[in-house]
Amino acid sequence: MLFSAHSHSSSFTKVTLAHLLKFIPSFNSLAFSSTRFRSTSPPSSRTQLISHIITSFRQKDHDQHLLNHSSISNLRPHEVEPILFGLRATPDLAISFFEWSERHLGFTHHNLESFCSLIHLLLQKRMFDDARGVFDKMTERFRDFDCFHAFHMGLTSYQSNASTVYSFLVDNYCRIGNIDRAVELFFQMSKMVISISPYALMRMMNSLVDMNRIDIILNVYQEIANETRENNDLCPNLYGYVMGGFFKKGDANFGFEFHKAIIERGLVPNVVTCNKIMKGLCNDKCLGVANDFLSLMTEIGPIPTVVTFSTLMKAYCKETKLKEAFQLYDMMLVIGITPDLVVYSILVDGLFRAGKLDEGYQVILVALDKGIILDVVVLSSIIDAYVKKGNLQKGFDVYKKMLDGGIKPSVVTYGILINGLCQIGNLDEGVAIFGQILKQGLHPSVLVYTSLIDGMCKSGNLRYGFWLYDEMVTCGYTPDETVYSVLINGLTKQGRMHDAIRFFYKSDLKHGIVAYNTLIDGFCKLNLMKEAVKLYMKMGTYNLKPDIVTYTILIKATIETGRLPEALILFYQALKTGLLPDRVTYSVLIDGFCKENNVFIGLWILEMMLKNGVKPDIDVYNILINGFFKTGQLQKALEIFGQVRAYGPEPDIVTYNTIMSGYCSLKMLNEAVEVFYKEMKKKANVVTYTILIDGYCKEGKVEDAMSMFLVMLEQGLEPNVVTYSSLIDGYFKMLEMETALELHELMVRNEVCPNIVSYSVLIDGLCKRGSMEEALMVFHGALRRRLLPDVIVYAILIHGYCKVGRLGDAVLMYRLMVKEGIVPDGFLRGILAEYGVT
Repeated sequence: MLFSAHSHSSSFTKVTLAHLLKFIPSFNSLAFSSTRFRSTSPPSSRTQLISHIITSFRQKDHDQHLLNHSSISNLRPHEVEPILFGLRATPDLAISFFEWSERHLGFTHHNLESFCSLIHLLLQKRMFDDARGVFDKMTERFRDFDCFHAFHMGLTSYQSNASTVYSFLVDNYCRIGNIDRAVELFFQMSKMVISISPYALMRMMNSLVDMNRIDIILNVYQEIANETRENNDLCPNLYGYVMGGFFKKGDANFGFEFHKAIIERGLVPNVVTCNKIMKGLCNDKCLGVANDFLSLMTEIGPIPTVVTFSTLMKAYCKETKLKEAFQLYDMMLVIGITPDLVVYSILVDGLFRAGKLDEGYQVILVALDKGIILDVVVLSSIIDAYVKKGNLQKGFDVYKKMLDGGIKPSVVTYGILINGLCQIGNLDEGVAIFGQILKQGLHPSVLVYTSLIDGMCKSGNLRYGFWLYDEMVTCGYTPDETVYSVLINGLTKQGRMHDAIRFFYKSDLKHGIVAYNTLIDGFCKLNLMKEAVKLYMKMGTYNLKPDIVTYTILIKATIETGRLPEALILFYQALKTGLLPDRVTYSVLIDGFCKENNVFIGLWILEMMLKNGVKPDIDVYNILINGFFKTGQLQKALEIFGQVRAYGPEPDIVTYNTIMSGYCSLKMLNEAVEVFYKEMKKKANVVTYTILIDGYCKEGKVEDAMSMFLVMLEQGLEPNVVTYSSLIDGYFKMLEMETALELHELMVRNEVCPNIVSYSVLIDGLCKRGSMEEALMVFHGALRRRLLPDVIVYAILIHGYCKVGRLGDAVLMYRLMVKEGIVPDGFLRGILAEYGVT
């Protein structure tokens, strides 16, 4: 039997499949049952009409033949079902007939059996989208009907899969919002032992979760649990789905209520499933909910495992919430769960990430005392933490303990050590460890090669760096973008741009943005802006978009050439392309404008920086404070400094040195000294003392300057060339020539290399004394050191020769200067005009 119509007319004739086949011997594919119809035509004519309709649709000429058929207008709604059944092999034709009959015959009231038949054959062919469309029309026309029994009658005739049919119905009732009907179908399926598909079940549970229908959820869960006692895979998944649904929609309390209720019903969830939920909460950073969930598990079950605790512990450590992580550790001990290697590794890693290396080391000792055997992975991570913090010696101590404990280092371990050694320029030891890798038969990793190549390039040993590159390729490794960028950077730092470009194009690798930025930066540093722009333009040829680093490099180079408006254009171009300037970009712009005494534009850029959510560091504020001091705007500089002290970031030693230097430049030495004694005495560096020494010397207080110099030596600080130059200049101005020359000799003896500024100070002092021969000797000494004299040095010498009446020597010095390509400044042109030197 297929379907039974819901008509109450007793005159309807019941036709079985066997009876129907007697009337239609050629229509043996037409099989339907329980079709009730009322007709004035004999049965044979009705079957002929049905057969004719099926044939017409199969031949796709129904519009031409059927509409003019004498009996077509007499087709009844209950005769639609056998036609659909006859077209079941070609579902598209069945859909066409269904729509055609509505359109041309006015069957706006296809009966329920017609809809059921069409959905059956569509589902059999897995045409779910079309079936959904028919379902929507059916539910719109028959708002309340016995869906279960209506579809059940066609299962045999259409050989449909009961689970597929009813899961489809449950899913679609949920889709249209008729949840109660979906739940009713589910329980009818359970009574008939028809399984629901996981997809339909999850759709129904999702709808129930959205409506917070805890009561129905629990009943469904109970039913599923009863059905799956032997195969319990579905129940844990359902539990996780429900809990996850409540948590995702922010209704954690409903989730906890559900958890309590199923335990009260004796359905304790699997702890593995609970651990998965815990992991999901931690991944979503819902640590408060995760902690509450752990407390609930501890209170009523299931009993948490070490995995439960370690999952939440790891999440806390990632968020640097170490206090909470250690509270979990204490809780584990209280409830009798023994921490394992993973737990201790998480705690150690968390402490190291927070910079608490000593505390991390203490945790390691606790682990060892408890018999935990640390493996190479944990020890390597410990070494890595020390290396990243710059404590390479401590890293090597752990490495030695690893060796003493019989734990064989891995390539990762060696790579960490080599990287640390190369970072501090200790290449010999780095190469020695590289030898250890080869000696033990290990294969160096790309990281090992990259670290060594980077170290060699930074030390200027490009030859060995390229040898390592060739060795890496020979060993079968494919160099990555980082390796190429390191080598290109090494070449550009030595000004070998031709070689860098040749190596860049020689490689088969499609270069990324890092390599392009490295080359562009190299061109910019050599003031080869045309080549830099050409390379920038070429990026577009390879569909490579410049990033904010590219723009920052170009902005900085443009500023250094004094083209500030063009730098701003580049900045806005970066914004227009959707790039977000970072702290470095803003700092470069602010520094550029402040150096050109456009401090208020720098301040405006800072406001834009804050508006765009980029947090300035103290370096930015130091630049602005220095800029306001340079332009003589004391109050504005102090206002910025006050804001920093009130709202952050924390002022550093550069901040206070800038304040002191600013005071000295405005001849406010007492205020500078006050800052020194209030803020800087314990943390002063060479720059701090040099600022005060220079300030004292400029005010003629050389004895105070010398006292500060001696204090500096007592603190174990080594004076630099600026410190000595300030003192020498001060003593020269006080006409204490012997002391000045003794200081210069002391500087040389202490292996402090003079620069052109210190030489200019010495030459100036000798010229003022009239000792031109000695001044000339110092000048040649600078040349021997390959220090190129600038216009200031030449002006000092020319002026000195003019003052002692040696105009011929002044003319010779001037001509030498012009020959060297140095252009006279205003001061020198005044001297030349005054003494008539040309």
